[in-house]
This record gives sequence, C-alpha cells and structure tokens, in this order.
Amino acid sequence: MLLSRLAHDRKGTGEPLVLIHGIGHRRQAWDPIVNQLAKKYDVISVDLAGFGESPAYPKSVPYDMDTACENLTENFAVWGIERPHLVGNSLGGAIALELGARGLASSVTALSPAGFFGRIDRFQAFFLLFVLRVSSLLPDRLLHAFSRAAIGRRLIGSVLYVHPERFTADEAYGDALALKHASAFERTIKAGVTYKFDRPVQVPTTVAWGTKDRILPYGQSATAQERLPAARHVALPHCGHVPMIDDPELIIRVIDQTIAQARQGLHQTP
Repeated sequence: MLLSRLAHDRKGTGEPLVLIHGIGHRRQAWDPIVNQLAKKYDVISVDLAGFGESPAYPKSVPYDMDTACENLTENFAVWGIERPHLVGNSLGGAIALELGARGLASSVTALSPAGFFGRIDRFQAFFLLFVLRVSSLLPDRLLHAFSRAAIGRRLIGSVLYVHPERFTADEAYGDALALKHASAFERTIKAGVTYKFDRPVQVPTTVAWGTKDRILPYGQSATAQERLPAARHVALPHCGHVPMIDDPELIIRVIDQTIAQARQGLHQTP
C-alpha cells in the first residue's frame, strides 16, 4: 500500500522526467515550462504528499527525506518508470538530490535546493515561509480580491518571484489556496529545521540558483559548491526562488544540458 498516491500530470514522450515542487506549492508551479519539455521528454509533474491534491502521510509517518524518497519511488513504480531524470525546486530540489544520492535518478537538476542553510539564513527562510503561510490563511474572498489586483499579486508573489506580475489572477489565487490547504506544511517545516544536505551524488547533477532569491539567498550556492564539488553549478541571473516564471527558457536550457550530460555517460564522482 502506498504511503500516499501522488497526484500528478503526465505529458509528452521520451525519457521520463519528474518535476518536484517546493514546500507549500503545487505541481502547477511547472506550467511555464511543461509544454516545451514535453516535446522531448515524458514529463510528470507531481504534488508531494500533503500538498496540492495529494493526501498527506498518516500522522504516525515522519516527514523526513527517507519517507519522501520511499514514497516517490513507490509512485515511480506505479507510473512504470525507473531512475527518471529529476528536476526539483527548493524542498523538491533537496528531495531530488537525496534520490540522486541513493542511485534512484538518472540525473538531477536542483533549483535553489534546501539543505545548504547558514546559521542566520535558515531562520530567514522559515520566517518568510511562515509569513506566506499566515497570509494565505485569510478568508477566501480576500485572497481572491488580492489575486485579482495587480498590486496584490505583486505583494503576494514578490517573495518568491522577480516577476509575479506574469501570473494571472486565477493562477495567483490557485497558488494561494494551495498554500492555505497544504496540510503537510507545519510537519515539513518541523522536519526541515535541522535538515542539511551533505551527501555525494554520483549521477550528473546541476545546482542552479536564482541570484535574486529571497527565501534561500544566492550566497548559499557557495556552500553547495563546497559540498558538491563534482556537480555543475549555475547562476540564474535576475531569477527569484521559484525561477520557472522568471526565465523559463533558461531553466529549460539548464535541464536539457544536465540530461545531455547523463546521456553521454558523464557520471559524477564522490
């Protein structure tokens, strides 16, 4: 029995490519790049357990990386895929790296991944996330009103994006509701307070970081370079924490390059 049967969208043909969102988000975060990726890959965008439309784990099950990796690989089997290419953002980036470290991926592209916090910016990240969480708990009619106003979308989205104005009212409202109803938010935050990624990843790996990231500042990329010296490290100029809306063409190019490296058999060394 699956820990959680994960809601997902699937589109395209080719090598399997799984897209994993961050905390409080949903699979629609990848909409700006899914159609282009689906021209080349079998693209699966997934809602993590307790986010979007996926049910949460039972209360007795911890929200740690071992559980997340187990649950995703269970779902991979249901979807008929094995060792897919992985792209993750924030929490999803950390999960992608963990799966890569376990030999359960063909390649990893991690966009502003969690797990490389400094002592101070760890608390900055969780503070901003809680601000977003609290703001999402407003009555639905107020969330809808904020989402319909351009200034409201900017206020709500500026923590995550450089260009929140690119969202429609319906998209902004859908994201706000997804955060509001994210039943796993607090359990995930609790597990993440002490989380640190420091394992070797032996598949082709790219760590890409938005230079305008407010949640996990770009300076954390230096820590990622120290801990993952064999990975390719890429700056994403003028991109925020969720860079797919800010520069979709650049993100697609970074993903393509990582997958091309995997095809060439250029595996990482610890």
